[in-house]
Amino acid sequence: MRKIIFLCFILSSFFITAQEKRNLLTDNYSKSFVSEVLVKDNSWVKYPTYKDRAGWNRISDTLRKKYIQEGEKYLDYTWPIVRATEYLAFDRTGNRMVMEDPQADRIKALQSLVLAELMEGEGRFMDDIINGIYLFCEQTYWGLSACFYLYKNIELDNGKKVKPNLPNIEDPIIDLWVGEIGSDLAWIYYFFHEEFDKISPIVSRRLKYELTNRVLIPYYTRDDFWWIRGGSNGKVNNWTPWCNYNVLTCILLIEDDPMKKTEGIYKTMESVDLFYNIYPNDGGCDEGPTYWGYAGGKAFEYLSLLKQASGERISIFQHPLVKEIGRYVYRAYIGGGDYFINFADSSPKERPRAGIIYQYGQEIDDQLLTDFGAFQLQEMKYGDELEITTLGPVLANLFFLNGWQQFAKNEPLIGGHYFPDTQIAMVRDKEGSSDGFFIAAKGGHNDEQHNHNDVGSCIIFYNGEPFIVDVGVGTYTKQTFSDDRYEIWTMQSYYHNLPLINGTTQSPGRNFKAKSPQYTSNKSRMVFSVDIASAYPKEANVDKWIRKYVLDKGKKITIIDDFRLKKITGKTELHFITPLRCDITTPGIVQMEGSDFTIKMNYNRNLLSPQIEIKIIDDEKLTKVWGSKMSVLVFNVNEAISGKLSISISNNEK
Repeated sequence: MRKIIFLCFILSSFFITAQEKRNLLTDNYSKSFVSEVLVKDNSWVKYPTYKDRAGWNRISDTLRKKYIQEGEKYLDYTWPIVRATEYLAFDRTGNRMVMEDPQADRIKALQSLVLAELMEGEGRFMDDIINGIYLFCEQTYWGLSACFYLYKNIELDNGKKVKPNLPNIEDPIIDLWVGEIGSDLAWIYYFFHEEFDKISPIVSRRLKYELTNRVLIPYYTRDDFWWIRGGSNGKVNNWTPWCNYNVLTCILLIEDDPMKKTEGIYKTMESVDLFYNIYPNDGGCDEGPTYWGYAGGKAFEYLSLLKQASGERISIFQHPLVKEIGRYVYRAYIGGGDYFINFADSSPKERPRAGIIYQYGQEIDDQLLTDFGAFQLQEMKYGDELEITTLGPVLANLFFLNGWQQFAKNEPLIGGHYFPDTQIAMVRDKEGSSDGFFIAAKGGHNDEQHNHNDVGSCIIFYNGEPFIVDVGVGTYTKQTFSDDRYEIWTMQSYYHNLPLINGTTQSPGRNFKAKSPQYTSNKSRMVFSVDIASAYPKEANVDKWIRKYVLDKGKKITIIDDFRLKKITGKTELHFITPLRCDITTPGIVQMEGSDFTIKMNYNRNLLSPQIEIKIIDDEKLTKVWGSKMSVLVFNVNEAISGKLSISISNNEK
């Protein structure tokens, strides 16, 4: 759950532009059909009941013992509280974590106790589970202080309207964590309500009351949450499959009224249709692999749940778009187990949702995706290491990964791929190997989800090691999703592998975009180019800036900038960000020292002159990846109103 804290909150200003109305679900399945095929009881649940000890004993003794030992840490647990001032911190200082940390601790404690009780089945953890349930039932709001923007304004006695900065019991809202906690509590009700009744019938009644009033009724009666209907423009993002997956779980496990159940399920289908409507045809996730698990991955979980609940009568897994969305995750993989193409707010190193990848691969019959899931399960030591997170995905992994050990655990080191809609190109020297060069480059626009101003930027690895990088994003704060987002250095084009033109960096917005993308690739060479002039504001005074990346496989990478300025009004520079030590003492050559290689960057010293800026990193999330500093390699462009600049990158031994 802690991982989710950092990864998955975005405001409604970051959207993909809507495309054609595919309506993959509602154009193929009517409401009457849903009512007809919906499994009327809980027989759709494929997990053993609490009393089915033989079913739980199918899990290995080693893993069951570890879950039980983890749960024992929370026996007689002193549950943390979330104080009012910790909610207020977001409004006062922009700090999210002071509220999210104790909430995450509470959630992990409850999940650990529940999983331990399911594994052991002796009632030893039941009192502490009930304590946890009641703590959440008494808590005004299950969600995040960062999501108070979903509240309606409150009118004060003086007529002034204000947005709440504390949980408002009069206005129940559904955000990511309300959905996550609601889903967990719905599964707890399903597994234990009969056992709770033996202790006190009030427990189950209270639990059902809270889920009905906090999740079901708000979902049934409200359309003003942007993630449901997309507001006036029908635009949505990863919140839509994620929240709808959790709401669907609650509807299936808690709702008793058949008509309300059908209406609620169909509403989730209409909402998830919006998500597929806005997705690019190439399946590319413009917010990066980190978020794929909570965009395409959550959509997969939603579709899987809907398929189970309908007796497998509702399924769109064979649609080409659904398949392409699944394949994105291995197409964006660089190597080393956890390096991915990390444009936008994605992290450079990411341990993906291995169970989802494996299940997705099996569902769409994609061997490479299935093998990649098995590889990642092996990398995360699944079966030896515990998985403590939202109960629905944990249960799916426990019971739907049968046989994964028998699959080939292959790294999908594909030779190359181009996403024409999201304008991302990737290629490596040798298919099936991390040896040599790997390069990814992008076009796109500066209003992508979790956008950084990075049109035309690149990522380059050598022998599986990063040397020209996208730094990623630091710890989320209030500023991250505010009008001041682009005051954060990691969001600025200055700290991406891009030119500074006439002293001007790129601007945010849909109109600041790449033009004329071109991509060609064969066995010996890849070429990707975009005109990035339009990504800069008029102050840049640039007519043309074509950034071209050329990989001559097994030899070198060449970065070419073909530019024409309207006039010279400031300094123009080429920037490259690297974690490696740089040496600029030899005219015409920059050397970068890797762990087992030296990279040589050749440049025309009559046109370019290099210098090194050191960027100190003090954000914990970034220092875990890059350490305490990065180098910004700056090539000053000698005054010229037009020209062609070329930097050749090769292994120093060649």
